[in-house]
Amino acid sequence: MARRFAGGELIVATHNPGKLREIVELLQPLGAKVSSAGERGLPEPEETGLTFIANAELKALAAATASGVPALADDSGLAVTALGGAPGIYSARWAGPGKDFGLAMARVRQELAALGTADDRAAFICVLTLAWPDGHCESFEGRVEGRLVFPPRGDKGFGYDPIFIAEGWDISFGEMEPSAKHEMSHRAHAFRQLVASCFAS
Repeated sequence: MARRFAGGELIVATHNPGKLREIVELLQPLGAKVSSAGERGLPEPEETGLTFIANAELKALAAATASGVPALADDSGLAVTALGGAPGIYSARWAGPGKDFGLAMARVRQELAALGTADDRAAFICVLTLAWPDGHCESFEGRVEGRLVFPPRGDKGFGYDPIFIAEGWDISFGEMEPSAKHEMSHRAHAFRQLVASCFAS
């Protein structure tokens, strides 16, 4: 049986404004009093894990133990089939210290071109971890399969959204209205599991 969130304060353990905006919007119906790690002045821990789950747990635990309040962290990224799952857990690092995802998307295109492959398959993966100050964690993974498109399309998302088209769609995440993305994204899939296990009455 998963541990339930008992209400009250909840920290979103991210300094990424795009992720924060999406997670806060998903949390709104649940009645938690939400603040971010950035608002609380909590440092960003070094992501030393080798999996999405390890990094999500690391970030959630760091925020929960530092604040004494339950914390929700996300670790997510783009996994390109022809690149062996890269950039994967290093998705943010491909954007460099300036968080320039234009550079990151260009690198994906360059590395595929160097391989000379026509394989455009990719997936977005998200792990959400809810951690408590006593060290307990509950983690949930969501995944959306799709394909890559170049050049990037749309400016409504963030990160790699403009080059990803989910299965069954003909527009990129960057072109998709946020309300539509919230219904079917990798983060939405993970969030539904989280709510069912830790928030549903």
